Amino acid sequence: MQGKIIKGIAGFYYVHVNGKGIYECKAKGIFRKENIKPLVGDDVKIEITDAENFKGNIVEIFSRRSELIRPAVANIDQALLIFAMSKPEPNYNLLDRFLIMMEQQGLECIICFNKRDIVSKEERAKIRAIYENSNCSVIFTSAMKKEGLMELQQMLHGKTTAVAGPSGVGKSSIINCLQKSKTMETGSISEKIERGKHTTRHSELIMISDNTYIMDTPGFSSLSLFDMEKEDLRTFYPEFEEYEDNCKFLGCAHIHEPVCGVKKAVEEGKIHKTRYDNYVLFYEELKEKEKRKY
Repeated sequence: MQGKIIKGIAGFYYVHVNGKGIYECKAKGIFRKENIKPLVGDDVKIEITDAENFKGNIVEIFSRRSELIRPAVANIDQALLIFAMSKPEPNYNLLDRFLIMMEQQGLECIICFNKRDIVSKEERAKIRAIYENSNCSVIFTSAMKKEGLMELQQMLHGKTTAVAGPSGVGKSSIINCLQKSKTMETGSISEKIERGKHTTRHSELIMISDNTYIMDTPGFSSLSLFDMEKEDLRTFYPEFEEYEDNCKFLGCAHIHEPVCGVKKAVEEGKIHKTRYDNYVLFYEELKEKEKRKY
């Protein structure tokens, strides 16, 4: 039987099998010998040891399409970053950190601005303009009014998506709305993976439709500096690329150099100033981090 690991706690792995339910499994000893640790998101083959009580063993882990380190999870296809349009105001510095972190791990990003019902169309257009050249999909939703959720479901369909964002933006409300489209088949084991005594937050996949999962990533209210050289930072700003040929110096950092195509594009409004200002802040942070090494 084949399924997907949706949660792992204390050596037990909870494997969702389409149309059957969730099986509580142990990993075969061969994985320990080969130093392979099953991850949430792994597609696995299981053998059933107790059909009545939904128990089994993981006997094979299929090859991973991707593997994230933080959080430790496999086969994530994309990231959904949820921020509010107002109450609280969008923290663009944090959002840009999320984008860079996800892109470092090879994930495409969807930016979801929630609470569209409490802002004007003009404000929506201003926010869209910041990210229109960032190679990210941007969507506006209202969990309260159930607006934009069908479009969001289409963007998630058939994929496994990591969901991240600060508190107070309606992330839980959106996740709850998405879950209502299909109740997870649980089998008799479901009570064992309720929060209950397991108060620590674990990475967990939630099935929202066939072959469509989302994963809430708890604790991502702030992010430390990226593990990269400051010279590599500009590669995470796709809107810079078009104007870099106009820079006087090869490898221009777009900070203090004269005759810089990127800075000129910012002045002319072709690159949004919010994005550029965050780039400068991140560059200076990475510069300081390098100094502290020596």
